[in-house]
Amino acid sequence: MSLAIGADERRTAHQLVRDTLRRAILTGQVAGGERLVQADLAQQMRVSTTPVREALRDLAAEGLIRLDAHRGAIVHSPTHAEVEEIYRLRQLLEPEIVELAIAHITEDDLTEAAAILDVADSEQDPVTWIDLNHRFHRVFTQAAKSPRLAAIVESLQDSATLYILVALTRGTRGFAEANAQHRRLLEAVRGGDAAAARSTILDHIHKTVDSQPDLPED
Repeated sequence: MSLAIGADERRTAHQLVRDTLRRAILTGQVAGGERLVQADLAQQMRVSTTPVREALRDLAAEGLIRLDAHRGAIVHSPTHAEVEEIYRLRQLLEPEIVELAIAHITEDDLTEAAAILDVADSEQDPVTWIDLNHRFHRVFTQAAKSPRLAAIVESLQDSATLYILVALTRGTRGFAEANAQHRRLLEAVRGGDAAAARSTILDHIHKTVDSQPDLPED
């Protein structure tokens, strides 16, 4: 494994390490089941162990790695059982949060969501697209004005990151289809149509599950 981080004055060492490792995991440069050793990563990336430790905590919260008390950080391997559980919970909660968002969303929120989609329409890098996807959905979770529900939904969305990437790169999911569903969701929210918003987000979630390739059961 060879990892290098580029210079970017706008990001801290912690952010640079996190983003470099995240991209390596999502693109398969670092395989599922592989150990990530803090000292080795720090030496390879020419940083101290502190930003590496902080980055690994972030990646664990996102579900991309597992922190084991004895083995350290282990890159997560996707399973069919896990994707089913994550998306079953998303199907229960996300229709609720988009309906709440309709009651509170502002014109600035709608403008922000539309701007994100304009960028996503021309984005072909899957990792960058996933970041835009997170930003788009967080417009609605934050607009819902329900902090506890938002925290749960955003945690589930973070946990789904690997499965979205798998659907885009190894499954049958395409950028254009996902972008079109986002547009429909935005228009339903803009129009105050709760039924259409709930239906669209459910369809959006179902499509990601249906687009998964064969995965291990557990």
